[in-house]
Amino acid sequence: MKHKTQIMNNLPILSDLRVFIIVARRAGFAAAAEEMGVSPAFISKRIALLESTLNVTLLHRTTRRVTITEDGERIYEWAQRILHDVDQMMDELSDIRQDPQGTLRVVSSFGFGRRFVAPALSALSREYPNLEIRFDVQDKIVDLVNEGVDLDIRVGDDIDPNLIARKLGANQRILCAAPAFLHREGVPRSLAELSGMPCLVIKERDHPFGVWTLQGPDAREHSLKVTGALASNHGEVVHQWCLDGMGVALRSWWDVKDNIAAGKLVHILPDYYQPANIWAVYVTRLAMSARVRVTVEFLRHYFATHYQGYEPRPRHPVAAGK
Repeated sequence: MKHKTQIMNNLPILSDLRVFIIVARRAGFAAAAEEMGVSPAFISKRIALLESTLNVTLLHRTTRRVTITEDGERIYEWAQRILHDVDQMMDELSDIRQDPQGTLRVVSSFGFGRRFVAPALSALSREYPNLEIRFDVQDKIVDLVNEGVDLDIRVGDDIDPNLIARKLGANQRILCAAPAFLHREGVPRSLAELSGMPCLVIKERDHPFGVWTLQGPDAREHSLKVTGALASNHGEVVHQWCLDGMGVALRSWWDVKDNIAAGKLVHILPDYYQPANIWAVYVTRLAMSARVRVTVEFLRHYFATHYQGYEPRPRHPVAAGK
């Protein structure tokens, strides 16, 4: 069976409709060209040919931006339905042959994406060479529908109920600090003590800046306002500051477990944590997609083999001193 992309190349109008959807979604030729890995001139030519074929004006073009016309809005809705049906047909055919094909667009956060998802996708590509994988990393919640993303590999349990989520691994965000910091500042014995200590504040995908919401031993949520001299929007920066002894951090188990095992960080207040499991998230229209289903199952097996999920460790006391 031909590769899905080869088949699409033999159906120019379908290929051009895909180009049009990306242009409309990205509101520009340059942005669409970057996503597709082609030149803006190629995008402009395909849109012009599609407009000629359909005998409509799809887009208003100015020097600053591209906007969709009224006719373009109608074509956009039709194109989504048509291409979804074509994708579903190709998925069913590939499912019969156990050979998922086509383009798979995946996103994840910077840290987890680099350390865990990228190697997993490399292994996936070796297993299923007919998949074309496009992987983006960004530390923000992605609109899966409007941005054309197939899978969001997400750390965190706050997931829109309208989306489908499949758990890939167990994880929690835990409180940790360097031994040098704890010797200098003392080991906190309660959340009240922790609130008065320097903390490393981060703005991540799914929790508010400067507020840590933690599950406690009483099975209730505890919100803690934290402050400190250092703050960042990047988890790896905060991790390094924590290793440098600059404050207490709330970090995912996957991120700090090796440093805890090596004694470079200490898990403090172990009765308090933030649920942050690892999920594959996708939209309902992809529920029957062979490439999505195969990918999710592959990632579940891969993480079970290569990723050690959160397991509570006994607390190791650290001598406190000023």
